[in-house]
Amino acid sequence: MADTEKITINMSAVDLGKVDLLVQEGLYSNRTDFIRTAIRSQLDKHNVEIQQSVARHSYAIGVVSINRAELEKHKQKKQQSKWTVIGLLNLADDISPELARETIESIQVRGIFQASKEVKAALADKMK
Repeated sequence: MADTEKITINMSAVDLGKVDLLVQEGLYSNRTDFIRTAIRSQLDKHNVEIQQSVARHSYAIGVVSINRAELEKHKQKKQQSKWTVIGLLNLADDISPELARETIESIQVRGIFQASKEVKAALADKMK
């Protein structure tokens, strides 16, 4: 299970040239190293705001994996679950679209949501 996701960004030629200059000067090993470092710096800078939002919205942080047995328990109790995650939410491959729809009230993921195409389609109207 991948815990990273590839993204694409657009930069001006001048900004990209400045990044390349810093790489050439040995401050960073490559462009990716620079960008990753810059993102982490901004996340650190806004740590208070992030923590306040996490508390306000009751997010789980990290990797959350949900398997069929867990959803079957919710089904037996006639309960629906709400999942709010910062990081990665993984619904196991053995979860049917019907079971997911019946037992999941809502999903909100800030990061990566992994599930089969069929389960994602079944939950499309429940994702925020």
